Amino acid sequence: MPRHHDTALSRRSVLRAAGLAAGGLALGPRFRPAVAAVLTGRKSTDIRIRAVHHDFENHRFRTPLKFGGSRMDYLAVLNVTVRVERPDGQSAEGFGSMPLGNVWSFPPRYVPPEQSLAAMKRFAEEVVRIARDCDDTGHALDLSRRMLPEQLQRARQVSTEMNLAHPMPKLCSLVVISALDAALHDAYGKVNGVNSYNALGKEFVHHDLSHDLDERFKGKYLDAYTLREPKGTMPLYHLIGALDPLSDADIKERLNDGLPETLPEWIERDGLTHLKIKMNGDDLRWDVDRVLSIDRVTGETQKRRGVQQWFYSIDFNERCPNVEYLLDFFARIREKNPRAFERIQYVEQPTDRDLLAHPENKMHAAAKIKPVVIDESLTDYESLLLAREQGYSGAALKACKGITEALLMAAGALEFKMFLTVQDLTCPGASFLESAELSARVPTVAAIEGNARQFCPDANKEWEKKYPELFIVKNGTVRTQGLTKPGLGH
Repeated sequence: MPRHHDTALSRRSVLRAAGLAAGGLALGPRFRPAVAAVLTGRKSTDIRIRAVHHDFENHRFRTPLKFGGSRMDYLAVLNVTVRVERPDGQSAEGFGSMPLGNVWSFPPRYVPPEQSLAAMKRFAEEVVRIARDCDDTGHALDLSRRMLPEQLQRARQVSTEMNLAHPMPKLCSLVVISALDAALHDAYGKVNGVNSYNALGKEFVHHDLSHDLDERFKGKYLDAYTLREPKGTMPLYHLIGALDPLSDADIKERLNDGLPETLPEWIERDGLTHLKIKMNGDDLRWDVDRVLSIDRVTGETQKRRGVQQWFYSIDFNERCPNVEYLLDFFARIREKNPRAFERIQYVEQPTDRDLLAHPENKMHAAAKIKPVVIDESLTDYESLLLAREQGYSGAALKACKGITEALLMAAGALEFKMFLTVQDLTCPGASFLESAELSARVPTVAAIEGNARQFCPDANKEWEKKYPELFIVKNGTVRTQGLTKPGLGH
């Protein structure tokens, strides 16, 4: 960790970390160095937070999205602007944005959606306050990690103050924090005139990954797990929600708003080759029939287009009761349509996100058939290690969990040779660009997600004019080669 002034960590940081530990909040290995580390000196590229501002914007969905047994028809977006300063007085502003995906990160089974959203908005104010009070200097990675223990403690306090029936989950807290984290990375790159993904090596960062992960990463930095240039183009995964019409027969009344309304219309307009299918997870016959129906409709459409190869990802949103359900799903798809089974690239989080509470859900057998990816469960390095023990063979990175956390989890997963994907949170505008660059900079990620263009297109209108190569899908792909500017690339 970097020092405040020239000889030691800031007094506030030491007292804050010590106070959190004394108050019963366990500090994991990545936070202990904040109390004990002594460094040789700060860097000329270090930043200090000088100002923080935030606001919210709200959008209605064009059509409802059903996933994980829940229905979503609105989007609340948190925007954060941060002004930072280097030791030489140079300053710059960074911007971060993220939808507050409360239905996904704080499910209705815990608290009603209106309560979870209100809690996230209130917590956002605390995240901003903590950032304003931060007097530390360092890399964006350092500042984010320094503030995280206090942020998580404050999330618990907000939960108590609001009398929530269930405390705000860590996943939900990370979603709120992610907008600030992105703004810090963006500002760090801009003030130093470098793309943030090219400022992850030893010359910029104060310590190696062993401080954040474990001794297997001694002497290694994040630049070893990211690309110096973004991939030129990336296929886009199109989402098929449980309510989405596959054909004209599924539509009771057309919207007639100029956008596609059936799966064939989307495929033909955007040239799609990657389809993400939302499952119910509690009705095996429905789930199998849904995949077979999608494959039939897609096959007919692709035949007209002369396309012979396309892919599926399967997302159960932790709804499967057990791993046997997933194994039965695989067996029935393979028996009824071997070609459809071959097109499945991977499966996301089939069973409950609480891995500790459900150690019986071992994924070893399923992972031998298809990559099984941890998603909702992945909130830190410890959860990545636990998922590996339980048989998960892949990990889903998300900008909504924070650029810092996503990069650390990418390093861990790449070191362990796990399957990697970057996933969406119905991210519009800047939040989609943050996710796009993360996808384009992590070596083994093969595709990008972006479903705001389907469900919340109005939120993308102005961004589409500025970045048509990223917001307009052609031949099933978006062009990411231009994400090279200082900061987060756009």
